[in-house]
Amino acid sequence: MYSILPALVSALFIGYGIYVLSSRGPSRVSLTFFLVCVLTFNWQAAWALLFQMRDESTALAIAQLGYLFILFLPTTLYHFITELTGARADRRWVYTSYALAFLLGLLLPLSDWVVNGLNRYFYGFYPRAGSLHPLHLLQTMLVIGRGLWLLYQRLQLAVSTERARLRYCLLSVLIYFAAAIDYLCNYGLSFYPPGVIFIAASLGLIAQAMVRHNLLADPMAAAATIAHEMRTPLASIRGQARVLARSLPELIRGYQPTRESPLGDAQLKQLSEIARSIDAEVQRSNLVVDMLLAAARDGVFQGESFRPHSIRACVTEAMACYPFSGAERDRVSVTVHADYRFHGSDVLLMYVLYNLLKNALLAVQAARRGSVEIDCFCREHWNWLVVTDTGQGIAPDVLPHVFDPFYTTRRVGTGMGLAFCQRVVTAFGGQIRCESELGSYTRISILLPPDALPGDAPREHVAEHHPVAHQAE
Repeated sequence: MYSILPALVSALFIGYGIYVLSSRGPSRVSLTFFLVCVLTFNWQAAWALLFQMRDESTALAIAQLGYLFILFLPTTLYHFITELTGARADRRWVYTSYALAFLLGLLLPLSDWVVNGLNRYFYGFYPRAGSLHPLHLLQTMLVIGRGLWLLYQRLQLAVSTERARLRYCLLSVLIYFAAAIDYLCNYGLSFYPPGVIFIAASLGLIAQAMVRHNLLADPMAAAATIAHEMRTPLASIRGQARVLARSLPELIRGYQPTRESPLGDAQLKQLSEIARSIDAEVQRSNLVVDMLLAAARDGVFQGESFRPHSIRACVTEAMACYPFSGAERDRVSVTVHADYRFHGSDVLLMYVLYNLLKNALLAVQAARRGSVEIDCFCREHWNWLVVTDTGQGIAPDVLPHVFDPFYTTRRVGTGMGLAFCQRVVTAFGGQIRCESELGSYTRISILLPPDALPGDAPREHVAEHHPVAHQAE
C-alpha cells in the first residue's frame, strides 16, 4: 500500500521525461530535464521496492542504490536551471558539485559514512544517515539555493512571455525542494515521507509551464516565427514608401508656399526625405528578420557549411550593404591591418557586423557625440575583429548580461542581437568579449581562430604595429 504513491510518481516522471525528449528533441535544456526525470524515477522506484522488503540485507542494498540517485539529484536540478537560464559561468560549479556527488557515491557501498544502516518504520525500511550525510545536506542547500537565485535573477530581466515560464519554473523548484523534508526520516523521525507529494505537485507545475507556456521552447525559433510573419507587412511598407518617393517630389515642386501656408521650406524638405527614411528603416528591419531566421536554422551553424573567407571582403560588403542614414557613414572608420582568413560563413559574419554597427551607432546617437572604429588585425595566434564606439558606454551592472538572450535596456529592442553574435562566433570556434566604460566607450572584440593561407603576414609582427590591439583585452 505504501509503495503505490512512489511507484505512480516514478512512472509519471519517466513517461514525461521521454515525452519531452522525443517532442522537443535533444538540447542542453531538454537533456538535463530528462536526466532529472530519470534520477527521480529511479529514486522513487527504489523506494517503492524498499517499502515492500522484509529482508534487511536486501533492503539495505536497495536503499544504497536509491540513495545513489538522490546524491546526484540536487546537482542535476541545478544543472537544469543553469541551462534554462543560460548561466554559463555556473558550469564550473555544476561540475564541482557533480564531482562531490560522485565521491559520496563511491563511499556509499564501501562504508557507512553516507548511509549507516536502516531505520524500521511502520511503512517499512528507510536509510539511516551516516557521518557524511550532513555534507550532502549542505551541498543540496547550496546548489538548490543557487539555482533559485539564478531563476530569480533571470526573472527580473525577462520579457513578459519568458517571465510567465520562469515563474512556473521557480515555483515548481521551490515545491520540489520541499521534498527535502524526507531527510528527517534519515535522522530517526518516524513518519511517512511526504516528499513524493511535493514531487508530484512540482511535476504538475512543470507540465503546466511546458503545455501552456512552452517552457522548453527555443526562444530563437519563436523569435524567427514572428520575424518571418513580419516580412509581408515590411514588404508592403517598402512598396508604399517607394510610391511616395516617386510622387512626393512632383507634388513638392508644384506646391508654392505663401505667407498663409502652414508648410514652410523646412517642412517641405522634411517631406522630401520621409520616403527615404521609411525605406531605410524597412531595410534595417529586414536585416533583423534575416538575422533571426539565420539564428533559427541550426544547420547554418554546423561546420559542414563553413568555408575560408577574407575578413576584408566581409567588412567591405557589410559597409556597402548597411543602411546608413544621414551622416552615419561619416562616423565610421575601417582599418584592416591584416586581411586574414577565417573559417566560417561570410553571411553570418556580415549579420554580426550589421548588429555591432547598429548598436555602436545607437550609442553614438544617444551620446550625441563620438565615432565608430572597426579594426581587423592578428595577435597572439588569434584573428581579431574589433568594433569600438566612443558613445554613451554600458553601465557596470548591465555589462555582465549583454550576451544574455532577450536581455535589453532599450524600450524598443529584442535583446537577441549580441546573443546571436555570440552564437555565430562560438560556431566559428572563436570568442567574443565586451568591455565598456560608462560615458566613455564600448568595445566588442571578436577573436577567430586562424585559417592561414601561404604567404600570410606573421601574426605577431602585424600586431606590433596596431595600437588598439594592446587595449582590446
